[in-house]
Amino acid sequence: MTRLPTVFVSHGSPMLALGAGATGTAWHSLAQSLPKPRAIVVFSAHWSAPTPVVGTAASHDTIHDFGGFPAPLYEVRYDTQGDPELALQLAKGLQDAGWPVRVDDERGLDHGAWVPLKDMYPDAEVPVVPITINSRQSPAWHYQLGQALTTLLPDDVLLVASGSLTHNLYEIEWGHDGEAAPPYVTAFQEWFHDRLQAGDVEALLDYRARAPEAARAHPTQEHLLPIYVALGAAGERPAVTRHFAAVTERILAMDVYSFAAA
Repeated sequence: MTRLPTVFVSHGSPMLALGAGATGTAWHSLAQSLPKPRAIVVFSAHWSAPTPVVGTAASHDTIHDFGGFPAPLYEVRYDTQGDPELALQLAKGLQDAGWPVRVDDERGLDHGAWVPLKDMYPDAEVPVVPITINSRQSPAWHYQLGQALTTLLPDDVLLVASGSLTHNLYEIEWGHDGEAAPPYVTAFQEWFHDRLQAGDVEALLDYRARAPEAARAHPTQEHLLPIYVALGAAGERPAVTRHFAAVTERILAMDVYSFAAA
């Protein structure tokens, strides 16, 4: 089969698990446009470790890693099968490439993983292998991690990187989805899109210095870092498609991208 693209989704608020609206439709439409994967490798902004950790569990429970939300949200479940064989294969491949890797046979799926996957594959029929980001490392480190996965990922395995194209919780306004986003949000959103379309990896890796109001768009980097894994894993000069662009809670850019190998 043709190699599956890599995917970046902005996962937004956990409340999307109760009804994701246009964002959920975009997630589902993207999944439906692709051949069904044999497995999914997911990188979530909400699972970080100093060195890569690969989830090798045979099944994954739903982690409700948030507080202060309505009770029905804590009743939502998205329990999936794992793929221990694939997980160990990826862990060994990364180790052989010089990455110090650990494995974890107990970890479930945090909301950064299961909220979008719930709309992408609502029957939870596709096995999932979670792998950590490192919130203290650079975009370049994550891009290189993605590059290391390029030759390790089977063609029929889908890499899903989950974060947010902008993520400033200091300025979030819950329920303000219909209002115009602050100019800095759209400026960052469009700068990043333009650089992706241009294949300007150098600028993207240096976004902190080059993008407009980067530190305001991302006071901390963990929600942007997953996109670099997806970009690196797609190989040189991938075809970039933006499947969705919107802003929720006034400041969360909900862009969805795929990166197809050239």
